[in-house]
Amino acid sequence: MSSECIDPLTGGPQSQTQSLGAGYGALASGGCLPSPTSASWNLPRWRASLAAAVLCYINLLNYMNWFIIPGVLLDVQKYFNISDSRAGLLQTVFIGCLLVSAPVFGYLGDRHSRKAILCFGILLWSGAGLSSSFISYQYSWLFFLSRGVVGTGAASYSTIAPTVLGDLFVKDQRTCVLAVFYIFIPVGSGLGYVLGSLVAELTGNWRWALRIMPCLDAVALVLLILLVPDPPRGAAEKPEEVAVGAPRSSWCEDIRYLGRNWSFVFSTLGVTAIGFVTGALGFWAPKFLFEARVVHGLQLPCFQEQCGSQDSLIFGALTVATGIIGVILGAEASRRYKKVNPRAEPLICASSLFAAAPCLYLALILASRTLLASYVSEGPLGVGGKPLRM
Repeated sequence: MSSECIDPLTGGPQSQTQSLGAGYGALASGGCLPSPTSASWNLPRWRASLAAAVLCYINLLNYMNWFIIPGVLLDVQKYFNISDSRAGLLQTVFIGCLLVSAPVFGYLGDRHSRKAILCFGILLWSGAGLSSSFISYQYSWLFFLSRGVVGTGAASYSTIAPTVLGDLFVKDQRTCVLAVFYIFIPVGSGLGYVLGSLVAELTGNWRWALRIMPCLDAVALVLLILLVPDPPRGAAEKPEEVAVGAPRSSWCEDIRYLGRNWSFVFSTLGVTAIGFVTGALGFWAPKFLFEARVVHGLQLPCFQEQCGSQDSLIFGALTVATGIIGVILGAEASRRYKKVNPRAEPLICASSLFAAAPCLYLALILASRTLLASYVSEGPLGVGGKPLRM
């Protein structure tokens, strides 16, 4: 694409041939500014909104796949005859593969078709989830491996999808659509528990939950291909704000640039800390509540594969409700408080986490005394733990 640019040294015009998507990364600055006609990439508002709805739906399915196994963890343990320590390895393998593959997909997403990477991620986690439902109990190691593959597929979507939304919307619209997108994290997590427990109860076989999800994933893949565009980097910005012609930065240069951004570093550490807590809580909470129910004499111990329990269903419903409330309250409080304090976002995040900490402690301690008080404490915990994801 040929564009007319202003020479930063002479102030006169200069002609240069560049591709629109060439300028991004740590070194994407100081490039030649394209003319408004050369860098225009217009998408009707309804098309962008439709694409955002599809991406939110897929994000819902993504997190349902994350937490469908914790919803039937007791049945999985009985089927594969694995202890609590080995069951915890399921989540470790999942998160480990996600952690390793996320930077790789981020690098590829800057240089190749993001839509193709999203399609690949859906196929990966869907195929791995479906195949894992047919694994025999003698091959528990293969089930662990499949969860790692699901984590790799989830990493591709969690890394790439927000960047597509960022290139479809600008300013306040972008903030709003990302807030809606992240609401589907707790909603999808809660529905993962609900789907797993309900399907196991209705069919008498926990593996059917893993066989239903690929049907929903297939619908998501079709919608993604048909309705979601693959916008160029910076497509939603004004033409004069897009730098074109800057050299591409390497992966190491990008990492060094991010390492010098202290706001990014400390925000990442904060998200890591809350992920450490909520990841363990999300995986073990249904079983913890089940065993607390057994201690109180409200539930018989599980000695067979089909361990009927309503705790996954209740915890899932709590996760959905408190997640929606937490994200909405966090976004609204930040919007209002930012009018008087420009540091509203980090202050809201910090205060919500401080408020959630004692709720977690009470939920764990009170479970041995009264189960109702433990459930009540989990409500504020779920609300307080969400704003940091904004």
